[in-house]
Formats: sequence, structure tokens, C-alpha cells
Amino acid sequence: MKSEEELVLKVTKEVVVKFIEMGRLSVNSFEEVWKQVHRAVRDSLKASKGDD
Repeated sequence: MKSEEELVLKVTKEVVVKFIEMGRLSVNSFEEVWKQVHRAVRDSLKASKGDD
């Protein structure tokens, strides 16, 4: 796995864990929220690389 992919997964995990700790995420919505956060983190990384 490329380091960028690992970074995206780690950041996604941290965000989702915070949502769980805050009570903002239920088991029923986990998959949807994971996909949304993962997409947002991945797109943000791509955008920031394009700014270089």
C-alpha cells in the first residue's frame, strides 16, 4: 500500500473515531459515513498536491 493511501486511511479512521466518541455516528450509518469521510480526505489530499 502506498504511503498516501495509508495516510488517507489513518486520517479517515481518526475522524470516524472522533464521530463515534462524540456520539455522532451510529452503527447503522457507519458505512455511509466512512465512505463520505474517506472520499473527502482523499480529495483534499489530491487537491493539496495539485497546489504545489
